[in-house]
Amino acid sequence: MIPNRHVSATRRGGDGQTLIGPSVAMTQLKAEIAQIASSDARVLVTGESGVGKELVARAIQSQGPRSDRPFVVVNCAGLPETLLESEFFGHVKGSFTGAYRDKPGKLELADTGTVFLDEMGEMTLRMQSLLLRFLETGELQKVGADRSERVVDTRVIGATNRDLRALIAEGRFREDLFYRLNVITLVVPPLREHKEDVPVLIEYFLHRFTRDRGYPPRRISPEAMRALCDYSWPGNVRELENAIERLVVTCRTEVIDVENLFDELRAPRTIGVAVKQERRRSTADTLYEMVVDEGQSFWTAVYPLYMRRDITRENMRELVRKGLRETRGNYKIVARLFNMEPTDYKRFLNFLRKHECQLPFHEFR
Repeated sequence: MIPNRHVSATRRGGDGQTLIGPSVAMTQLKAEIAQIASSDARVLVTGESGVGKELVARAIQSQGPRSDRPFVVVNCAGLPETLLESEFFGHVKGSFTGAYRDKPGKLELADTGTVFLDEMGEMTLRMQSLLLRFLETGELQKVGADRSERVVDTRVIGATNRDLRALIAEGRFREDLFYRLNVITLVVPPLREHKEDVPVLIEYFLHRFTRDRGYPPRRISPEAMRALCDYSWPGNVRELENAIERLVVTCRTEVIDVENLFDELRAPRTIGVAVKQERRRSTADTLYEMVVDEGQSFWTAVYPLYMRRDITRENMRELVRKGLRETRGNYKIVARLFNMEPTDYKRFLNFLRKHECQLPFHEFR
């Protein structure tokens, strides 16, 4: 097995995947991708939301013998189990309401190519069992079919922001599936751990958004660049990309200065200094410090990150879990702890229910 490596951000180039950033992590990643790309070994890419796990998978494919073959993405967290099974394996006409014709699944569409299974830690145990059987046999059985129809040759690259070993201990992830997937592991670090790449990424995104969208050229003032480099980027490269796009769209001057930055970017010490570089901290730790220690409101500091998908549902659940531990399971006090107005309590609960982030309060009492 190839040893784990920390990796950095990537971008799509005209000839495949181009890695961005001068960090040591990037150099290590290029060497490892070159080593594993030619094989068909399964790869598990792990890391926080927004670090670029899909782009790392694309980089692996683009340098291997399957580079001109399909690259198919399946978001394992985006669909309920019944629809996800159809997404994986396809279905036959009449197998369920709305199945008006036979439909191939993503695993079939990826035949001779690569399938990227994103957010694998969100799959149900039943879906894990079905995936395990496919990994063992390569056979496809469509929803509604009474037997397997064909065998496909598909390289599988999985990704997750969850600790799969912890899920195994909790009985929520199959250990045999984990070992089937975990032939090669790439660990993508959060952007705050390789900040030397931030200026290069900023310049790339500035150029891309002004070139592709027809906006006038923009440049970042030294003061604004320092603020952006000091910020901890809890949403990682995706958050940085979104922030630069917003600045390009909203800024009316050629030079983007500190006063043009959004509030959360203009106060880097609120987040950046709070993240201790000498030890790795979770995104939830950073978010909790933002709202509890620094006094920011949940609605202005955390909610926008979640709605832009800069942080994940699991990050939100962990933040709520930390609040419930502090308040012994009292959601009303959590709302106050997170600097919300008293009238926001029902809005807060409705938000958590809608996004499946509300946790049972009994276990914290």
